[in-house]
Amino acid sequence: MAASTVEGTVEGEGIGARVRRKEDARHLMGRGRFVGDIQMPGMLEVAFLRSPVAHAHIRSLAKPQGREDQVFFWSDMAAAVTPIITRSSLPGYKLSSYYPLAHEKVRYVGEGIALCVAPSRAEAEDLAELVAVDFDELPAVTESEQGKAKDAPLVHEEWGDNLCLVTDFDSGIEEVAKTAPVKVVREYRTARQCMHPMEGKGLVAYWDFQADQLVVITSTQVPHLIRTGLSECLGLDQSRVRVSPPDVGGGFGYKCLLQPEEVAVAWLAMTHKGAYRWVEDRREHLTAGANARQHHYKVTAYADERGRLLGLDAEINVDIGAYSVWPFSACLEAAQAGGNLPGPYDFRAYRARTYSVATNKPPFAPYRGVARPGVCFAIELTIDAIARAVGRDPADVRAENLVQAAQMPYTNVTNKHYDSGDYPGSLAKAREMIGLAAIRERQKGREPDGRRIGVGFSTYTEQSAHGTKVFAAWGLPLVPGFEQATVKLLADGTLEVRAGIHTIGQGLETTLAQVANQALGIPLKDIAVKLGDTASTPYSTGAYASRGMVMAGGAVSKSATELAGRVKRLAAHLMQCKPEDVDFRQGRIHAGEASLSFADIGKAWYLRPETLPDDIDTNGLEVTQGYKPDVDSGVFSYATHAALVAVDPETGMVEILDYVIVEDCGQMVNPMIVEGQAYGGAAQGIGTALFEESPYDSSGQPLASTLIDYLLPGPTELPGFRIGHMETLSPYSAHGIKGVGEGGAIAPAGAIVNAINDALQELGAEIGQIPATPERILDAIFAAQPKQAAE
Repeated sequence: MAASTVEGTVEGEGIGARVRRKEDARHLMGRGRFVGDIQMPGMLEVAFLRSPVAHAHIRSLAKPQGREDQVFFWSDMAAAVTPIITRSSLPGYKLSSYYPLAHEKVRYVGEGIALCVAPSRAEAEDLAELVAVDFDELPAVTESEQGKAKDAPLVHEEWGDNLCLVTDFDSGIEEVAKTAPVKVVREYRTARQCMHPMEGKGLVAYWDFQADQLVVITSTQVPHLIRTGLSECLGLDQSRVRVSPPDVGGGFGYKCLLQPEEVAVAWLAMTHKGAYRWVEDRREHLTAGANARQHHYKVTAYADERGRLLGLDAEINVDIGAYSVWPFSACLEAAQAGGNLPGPYDFRAYRARTYSVATNKPPFAPYRGVARPGVCFAIELTIDAIARAVGRDPADVRAENLVQAAQMPYTNVTNKHYDSGDYPGSLAKAREMIGLAAIRERQKGREPDGRRIGVGFSTYTEQSAHGTKVFAAWGLPLVPGFEQATVKLLADGTLEVRAGIHTIGQGLETTLAQVANQALGIPLKDIAVKLGDTASTPYSTGAYASRGMVMAGGAVSKSATELAGRVKRLAAHLMQCKPEDVDFRQGRIHAGEASLSFADIGKAWYLRPETLPDDIDTNGLEVTQGYKPDVDSGVFSYATHAALVAVDPETGMVEILDYVIVEDCGQMVNPMIVEGQAYGGAAQGIGTALFEESPYDSSGQPLASTLIDYLLPGPTELPGFRIGHMETLSPYSAHGIKGVGEGGAIAPAGAIVNAINDALQELGAEIGQIPATPERILDAIFAAQPKQAAE
C-alpha cells in the first residue's frame, strides 16, 4: 500500500486540493472512447505486411491476383505522399527518409511493406500473407559499437557511415585529470525497451464531405503537431486536415511522433474517400514499434580524497535504430544524455562526446524521461563507486556533491539553469524515511535466510516545460512558443475550458479545472475541459516533457484571471458597486451582503443585453490568452529515491523490501495526482532496473516478441511505495508549478542497482548493466570470486 507523509487536503477545489479525477467517472465504468471503440458505417480495417528481415533490398513485390484493389505499396502512394523527414540545424546531422511503406529497401524487422484492407482485421491479416516479396538480404548492424566500425554495413548508404550525429562538449578536463587523487573508471549499459501503453498506436481516418476535410482520429499526445506533419506528407493545406484525438490509453512519449502508419492510413482515406482503421497489436508494438533507452557509457570520474567530484569525462553511444522520426529526431536522446549527465551535482570540469548510431532496429522514440533514466543510472552509480573508492558511505558523499540550496538559482556546467530547490534536503529526508542508520546496523549481522541486504539512493533533476530557447538550441524544426487556452462562461453559469494539449492519463481534465476554479471559484462539477481537437482548441505543441501543468496550466490561469476581471466588472454594474468590492466565494459572486450566481452573469451577457452598461467591454465572456514562463529555459523538479533490497547470492534474485520517494515539483495542483504520477513512473523505472529488455540477435531479429519474453513488473514485483513531498516554488512559472510527469521513472534504476551493489560489496561484485537480471548478478558474483580469492 502506497503511503504519503502529507495528510489532509487544502480547503476547496482549487490549486493544492486533493480532489478526485473528473475523468475517472467514465473510465472506471468502461465508458471511455478509444480508437478501438469507434464504429462507422462501411469502415474497413487495415493490416500491414511487415518485413521479416532486418536489412535487405526489395527485389520484387506482387499483389495477390484478384485482390489488387485491397493491397497497396509505396508505388501506389508515391505520387501523392512525401516521406517523413526529420530536419535539424545541428552541425553534422544527417537526414533520413522514412517512407510510410518501404521503398527499395527495408532497414528493420517490422518495417511496413504493404497496406492491406478488408472488412475485418483478421481478413486483412490473411490478405497480407498472400503478398509476395523477394528480398536480397544484407548484413545487419545490431549494436552501436558495431555500427561505428569503419567496415560496418551501411544502414543508409548515402551517409557514408552510420553516425547520424556526433556531439562534443568540453569545459576543460585535462588539468583535473592530471591532479585528481582519485580516479574511477566505469562502463554502463542500459537495455533497449518498449513503452507498453495499455493502448498501442491506432487511428481511424475518413473523409468529411461536409467540411471537405480529412479527419484523423488518432491516439496521440500531440494532435496539432500531427496535423502539421500530415499536411506536409500528404500535400494538404492544414485547413483541410482535422486531428481529433479520442481518449488515449497512455502515451509515455511513444505517441508524440508522426507514425508511418498514420500517414499511410490517412492517405488511404484521402484518396479513396472512405473510413479506415488500424490498431497496433502487442506483437507489432514489441517488434515494430519505436524503441528507447539503449545507451552505452564509458565514464571516468575524478575526485578528491573525500569523494568530492572534481570532473567527469564520458563517451556516450546511443543506438537510435534505423530512422529519425518526425518531429523529434532520434539524436535528441544522445544530445540530452550529454547535456544531462552532470545531474544535480556541483562540479565544473566536464567532457562528453556522444554518438547517435543508426542500426537495423526500429527507430528510437522519446520515452518517459528522455535520456535521463540512462544518465541518472550512470552518474548515480559513479557517485557510489567514488564513495567506495574513498571508503565513505555513498549517502554522505552524495550529500556533499549535490548543489546546495543556498546556491539556487544555479547554472550548471552544461548551462542548465536550476531555478530552485533543496537537493540535499530531499536526500536527508529520504535517508530518514528509509532508516539508513538502522539498515547499516542490520548489515553488520547476517540475514536468517542467507540473503544480503543493501540500500541505494538516486537523486535526479527533471527539466520540464522546456521553452523556445531550449528547443531552438537543439536545432529542431518545430519550436514551442506560447501555450494558449480558452475559457468561456456560458449562459447557464457553467465554464468551458479548451486547450490544445491532450490528456494521456495524467489527469489534465481535473487539474486544469482546478486552476480555473482557483481564479473564478466555479465548482469543478460546473467546469468542462475540452482538449486536443484541432477543430476547436487553440494551438499547442502537445503533451510531452512534463509541460502540461506549467504551460497549459499557466495559460488557463492567465485566461481565467482575465475572465474573472470581466465578470467582476459586469457583477459590479449589476450590484451597483465597484469591481474591487466583488469577490468569489462558495461558487457565487459577492459584494457585501449582495450576491449573484455565475448564471446571472451569463444570462445578462447572452440573453438580456439591455441590462448591460453602454460602455461594456465587448470582448465578452470568452477569453483566449497565451502563456510561457518568465524564464523559458525550463523549470526543474527533482527527487531522491531510496531502495532497500535483498539479494540471494545463490540465485541472483532481488526483492525490493522498501522504497521511498521524496519529490519536489513546486506547487502541487493536486497532490493525489502527483503521487499517482510518482508511483506509476517508479513502477516503470523498476521495470527498467530489473525486468525489461528488447534483445536482438546478430541478424537483427527481435528475441522478445511476446510478453512471455518481454517481462513487465506486476503487483507482486512492486513494493509498497512511500512518498514524501517538498514544495519549493519556481520563481518563473505561474503559481510556482513545476512538471512532474516523467520524474518517477528516472531514478529507480540508479537507486535499485546501487542497493544491489551495496548488498554485494563484501563479495566484491558490482553490476553496471540493466536490467539487473539474476543471470547478470550471478555472472558478477562469479567474476568477482577469483579476485576475492587472490586477495
